[in-house]
Amino acid sequence: MVKIILSIVFVLICIALTVIVLLQEGKSAGLGSIGGMADSYWGKNKGRSMEGNLEKFTKFAAIMFVVLAIVLNLL
Repeated sequence: MVKIILSIVFVLICIALTVIVLLQEGKSAGLGSIGGMADSYWGKNKGRSMEGNLEKFTKFAAIMFVVLAIVLNLL
């Protein structure tokens, strides 16, 4: 019973991780980084933005993915 519940949670985390990664913007700064435009207001306050939240959720989902994969492998 526990393995079935963990498998369902694992599948949900896999789907969520896929969606979160697809929602993120690319990391290429382009030519703006040469002129110092990367230090704009949005660059400095990235942690409070939607992009910052997506990065946090990505890290959390990836950690949960690995932990659940190990646990399911041991069961």
